[in-house]
Amino acid sequence: MKKKKISLVTGGGGMLGLQHASALLEIGYVVVLVDINDRSLKKNSFKLKKKYPNKIFFYRTDVSKETEVKTLASKIKKRFNKINVLINNAAIDYVPNRNLKQKNKFLNSFENFSLERWNKELSVGLSGVFLMSKYFGKLMKKNEANVIINISSDLSVIAPNQKLYNHLKSFKPVTYSVIKFGVIGLTKYLASYWAKKNIRVNALSPGGVFNFQDKTFVKKLRNEIPMGRMAKVDEYKGSIKFLCSNDSSYMTGHNLVVDGGRTIL
Repeated sequence: MKKKKISLVTGGGGMLGLQHASALLEIGYVVVLVDINDRSLKKNSFKLKKKYPNKIFFYRTDVSKETEVKTLASKIKKRFNKINVLINNAAIDYVPNRNLKQKNKFLNSFENFSLERWNKELSVGLSGVFLMSKYFGKLMKKNEANVIINISSDLSVIAPNQKLYNHLKSFKPVTYSVIKFGVIGLTKYLASYWAKKNIRVNALSPGGVFNFQDKTFVKKLRNEIPMGRMAKVDEYKGSIKFLCSNDSSYMTGHNLVVDGGRTIL
């Protein structure tokens, strides 16, 4: 009897969380979706259940709270007794929006960035990766192939071009860069730490995904990308499948940048 392969995706209520889950389902995994937003979590789960009725489970969890992550790990252990793939996808992102700008004031300026916001965003995007990896790494069986994929960004290797946001009277927040660079550091650390426990740890760094953002922003960003466009929402599914498969069996500690060539310039 073929063993079930169990995967878990944080930020499962989001746009990319849905795509990551779909990719895993297409290659035979049972998928557990996790998100703090109960409504979007259920919405994505029900979408996927239409095609994969017996392979979707979901739990509302705040990945920034250790007690909740620990409780989730206990539930997963009781239900499945293991996890094979963990995708750390949860994050608080800033979406460029013309409607958010304020008169005579730039949003997200470093000089006015509050410590409270700094702590909140790092607690989800970086501490959440630490906590999920800590508790779910323990559920990975040494005699099975195990994978952790940390979702980073093309901004894990370059700084944001703040000119993209000038017309919106805004900046890309400092937390985004710090979190994404930090995720790469944690990826390399865990890859080395768990190399002999049959746990491969890699990062996927997507470029911008088109989601009907502000038109001027999209035009500016396209000009920075050699392929001349933003990514389509489903264009990272192949990367997820590759990183979870035996085709990447000798890859660990790597940051796979898929950005239309933006970071090569």
